[in-house]
Amino acid sequence: MAPSFAEATAVRAIDSHTYAVDLNTEWCVGSVPHGGVITSVFLRVAATHFSTTLAAQNQPHTISLHIEFLRRTQEGAATLTVRDVKLGRQTSTIQVSLSQEGREEVVGYLTRSNIDTESGLSLKTQWTLQPAPRPPPVDFAMLAGGEDPNWIEETDKPFPKFRKVSHRVRNFLPRAGQVMPGVVDQWLCFESGEPFTDESIGFVSDHFPSVIGGLWRTERKDKPPAFWFPTAVLNLDIKKTLPPEGIDWLFTRVRPKSIKNGRMDLEVVILDMAGEVVALSHHVVLVVGAERNLAARRTSTKI
Repeated sequence: MAPSFAEATAVRAIDSHTYAVDLNTEWCVGSVPHGGVITSVFLRVAATHFSTTLAAQNQPHTISLHIEFLRRTQEGAATLTVRDVKLGRQTSTIQVSLSQEGREEVVGYLTRSNIDTESGLSLKTQWTLQPAPRPPPVDFAMLAGGEDPNWIEETDKPFPKFRKVSHRVRNFLPRAGQVMPGVVDQWLCFESGEPFTDESIGFVSDHFPSVIGGLWRTERKDKPPAFWFPTAVLNLDIKKTLPPEGIDWLFTRVRPKSIKNGRMDLEVVILDMAGEVVALSHHVVLVVGAERNLAARRTSTKI
């Protein structure tokens, strides 16, 4: 039985600045733990570190995250080491590095604050999702049962044996189709029924149907092959916290601006059930053959 998301991203303290996690195969793409899982593990390490070692800072919320995926991770044990980079009254920043078998594989910086006590200038920006039109309305009471007139669950997921993590989430797409090729709108929830929490935002920022499919079919008129999309860089700007008890649904809109020479950007907008912006994320992503995911690990420092 697959562990829940909370179980799959649980961290335990080894000492004041070192934490451990076990990366489970059911939350992998091929042999590599999903990038969103790793991002959420970093968020959990920060939450644990600031509720224990740095509790006196009273900064319970991550407001920004920057992660560099240096090398492929793998399922199994990993160690995360924290360095307190800057401790301040309003914000504090830590560096977190994830290592396996002596290899430093992922590094990141996370900035913490207290969103509940923030004060200062607030203005209405008149921002809306682009391109128009906005996604259709949703009835959450009908959505999970497949009865919402505007949204339908994606059940025929591509390459499900390769993308094992796709079984851990239910995602619902517009019945009338996406607003345009290259844009992916979805509502999603955990297959386990557990709610999304602040730490889940990392996973949501990196889990969505491929934007490649619609663009490939539009340009090349056939079915795309099996690709792997390893994230090289992920940035996350968190605008609001989720309720302590969590929420059942989150919305994402994903769109690239350029796909060229096997590299693409991704912009991810995350909204809550009230339509308010929860977080913004930007990625640098490589587009490579799926065989790269399963290839034997090299002894050099290359990906």
